[in-house]
Amino acid sequence: MNIAKTYGNIVRRYIDTDPEKAKKLIIRGLYLESFRIRHFYDKRIPQAYKHLNYYGIRLVADALKKPETLAWTNIFAPVEILQNFGLTSVSMECLSSYLSGFWLEDAFIDRAETEAIAQTLCSYHKNFIGAADAGVIPKPAVGVTTSMVCDGNVQSFRYLHEQMGIPVYIIDVPYEDTPEAVQYVREQLQELIAMLEDITGRRFDEAALKAALDRENKTKQYYLEYLDKRQHHEYPNTLTLILFQLFATHLDIGMQWPLDVFREMSEEVERYPAAKGKRLFWIHLEPYAQESLRAYLNLGDEVSISAGDFDLDYVKPLDIDHPLDALAAKITGNIYNGDFSRKVDAVREMIKRYKPDGVVEFCHWGCAQSSGGVMLMKQMVADLGLPMLILDGDAVDRRNSPDGQIRTRFEAFMEVLRQEDAKGGA
Repeated sequence: MNIAKTYGNIVRRYIDTDPEKAKKLIIRGLYLESFRIRHFYDKRIPQAYKHLNYYGIRLVADALKKPETLAWTNIFAPVEILQNFGLTSVSMECLSSYLSGFWLEDAFIDRAETEAIAQTLCSYHKNFIGAADAGVIPKPAVGVTTSMVCDGNVQSFRYLHEQMGIPVYIIDVPYEDTPEAVQYVREQLQELIAMLEDITGRRFDEAALKAALDRENKTKQYYLEYLDKRQHHEYPNTLTLILFQLFATHLDIGMQWPLDVFREMSEEVERYPAAKGKRLFWIHLEPYAQESLRAYLNLGDEVSISAGDFDLDYVKPLDIDHPLDALAAKITGNIYNGDFSRKVDAVREMIKRYKPDGVVEFCHWGCAQSSGGVMLMKQMVADLGLPMLILDGDAVDRRNSPDGQIRTRFEAFMEVLRQEDAKGGA
């Protein structure tokens, strides 16, 4: 029996008739899952991932239960500033994934589309908008997003502001990464701070922000150390856990727990056996609910994901003596900002450093930047002499990801990897 689907069906009964009860059931379900993780976790999964999974769910559940501490964001928002005001950042994509985890995405996506939301909009956004309009997710204290990468973010946040009266700040990110662009974003961060002071009644604490950036630098260093060691050691994971790393590398970066988790990960990986299976570098989103990919990649001996571009979109040390300048530079210097060639060049260097056996890019439905630039990425990977698999599908809406087609293409890709092994041994 699929417990999550069964529980989701209970929630589904109340979406239209009693959205407040549906909301409480969703929050209760997250707390139940955090309890399961803490007490009944799969022993094959490393402890660091157990802690990552627990915090990723528990902090979101706490924020949904106390919406005065909740901030809706995207993953590129300056979450370190929001933490300064006691706010927990929950990205639209994160909460949309949780709703899909309850098998509710079809109900909310259909609801959004009946309300004239375009079918071509990213399913993460349609899922989130449908749930917000249904009243089953609590109204946050504030919404903060950036204009870069995702065309849907700005429009979705504006829609939620107009429909629900949520105070929203949209950071306009220049296309080029220049000193002038950094200064422009820095001025907007100062405006955001003033807005948050008004909303929360708290004063900005620069010393606390500097401490957060110091923790962030250490967190990134431990993560990079782990990735270097991962080339030589097995370290079991799942599609969901890889996706959950975005909590530690983005939404909660600067807090103490990501530092503790990546320190533990860097130390723990050394105790695992020598690497034997094929290691994949993953580009863009992990479709954690896709059954065939789960069968291959979740705790798989033959193949696993060892690294991905989202977690490495900005790894330069931050200047803690000039925290707002550092955060502005982090935004404008993100590999996802600007011309797509910036991302291609960055991924090339990642592949050279972490030496995977193959590369996979998942082109998520509605994501123009991923689908639009995939052939440039494919050519770069080919120039490096590595096999690459391009998958088309939907990371949220199960109805949009044909399992048979994905299974056939992934099995063919695995055969290519096995043939590469045979050539190497010839």
